Amino acid sequence: MRTRLEPYRIKAVEPLPITTRPQRERALEEASWNLFRLPARLVTIDLLTDSGMVAMSARQWGALMQADESYAGAESFYRFEAAVRGITGFPEVIPAHQGRAAERLLFEALVQPGDLVPGNTHFDTTRANLERLGARPVDLPTPAALVAALDHPFKGNLDLPGLEELLAASAPGSRPPLVLVTITSNSTGGQPVSLDNLRQTRRLCDRYGVRLFLDAARFAENAWLVHERESEVKGWTPAAIARAFFDLADGCLMSAKKDGLVNIGGFVALRDPVLAERIRAGMVVGEGFPTYGGLAGRDLEAMAIGLQEALEPSYLEDRIGQVRSLARQLDAAGVPIVRPPGGHAVYLDSRAFAPHLDPLDLPGQAIACELYLHAGVRTTEVGQLMRGRPGAEGRERPVPVDLVRLAIPRRVYTCCHLDYVAEAVTEVFGAPERLQPLDIVEQPAALRHFRARLRPRRLPAAAQRCEAQVSCPSE
Repeated sequence: MRTRLEPYRIKAVEPLPITTRPQRERALEEASWNLFRLPARLVTIDLLTDSGMVAMSARQWGALMQADESYAGAESFYRFEAAVRGITGFPEVIPAHQGRAAERLLFEALVQPGDLVPGNTHFDTTRANLERLGARPVDLPTPAALVAALDHPFKGNLDLPGLEELLAASAPGSRPPLVLVTITSNSTGGQPVSLDNLRQTRRLCDRYGVRLFLDAARFAENAWLVHERESEVKGWTPAAIARAFFDLADGCLMSAKKDGLVNIGGFVALRDPVLAERIRAGMVVGEGFPTYGGLAGRDLEAMAIGLQEALEPSYLEDRIGQVRSLARQLDAAGVPIVRPPGGHAVYLDSRAFAPHLDPLDLPGQAIACELYLHAGVRTTEVGQLMRGRPGAEGRERPVPVDLVRLAIPRRVYTCCHLDYVAEAVTEVFGAPERLQPLDIVEQPAALRHFRARLRPRRLPAAAQRCEAQVSCPSE
């Protein structure tokens, strides 16, 4: 049969907020044109992030009732620890309340001011946590990742020649404390990393004596895409592919709010007991006792089950199928997207979508704002606003890739909801005159996209018509 069937049935429902355009215009103005500042009660379809936006299963909800809320040594921790060990093979398991807390714990134990930390492409909180410690994150994406329209199976891969050049140029005493490979690569379109690429990365790390860690927030989605695209692992289960990745690493950090299928939670897992004790010593001060890590026992129970459910083939086939279905509709309508679609989101190519806007006019944010105004759909800009920053003279350069991410929450929206999204995006794409440049009015020093205030640069009507045509006739 051709109809894709979701492998679950809905047991509880929540009403969607339905708003009018005047309500949305007022809300966006009050939010200073920053979608992170919008109240969720005024958002109809929320694709801002897939982080923590998950419908938990009946098994997970049932597990909450057996949670042990003891401060130290709770049974819930040991069940969680066993689940993580079984999936990753790492003996040292340290819970944290979410991914950025896991990043902070690991980096504070490993990273020194001035260190270079290479990776395929660091995401926003990873970059901020490294920079807070005085380190410099270095992005080394495979060149194919920088061409949105290019159909390449593993755009999440790390640029191996670039990594070797960086490692070879560093003296033995000043080499990076770790290489961090993000699976899947969020900043480049939710794209997978191949098993072969990670093997070669491991060889380089061994040659230069550098630790290899995974940001494993979407490890199950990466495993499924590798299952489909890498011939070596045909016939392997997602769990076996994921384990092959973990076997190549010294450890991982994870936001379980993604492939842990929970609303809150994360962890660090690793092999080195000395490093693990250093992390535990630091976490007691700001995160919690090592057997709860800032979480309730019920959160640990939900994670233990969610990590296993995320590897079920029926779940992954449906999860990736939702993303592909939305991508196919947009592609058929001529909307420029990142190809091929990745694991957790469809990404619009902002510059091809709005070619009349200068890269420094924040085209991705302009598209995201208009999608909200037009249809109540909230998305995230992954481009100039998120990744750019002022230089020494207060000006900034265009970032290499400018995208709008339509992140699909797990087990939350139906195919009809995503049909509505596809229709909204297509209609906005067909009316480029609605997209206006935005200026930053106020911005924090770090992670500016979360709290920045913006305003549209109102253009005269004639100028708007001219901008929409991309080039103006000479006067």
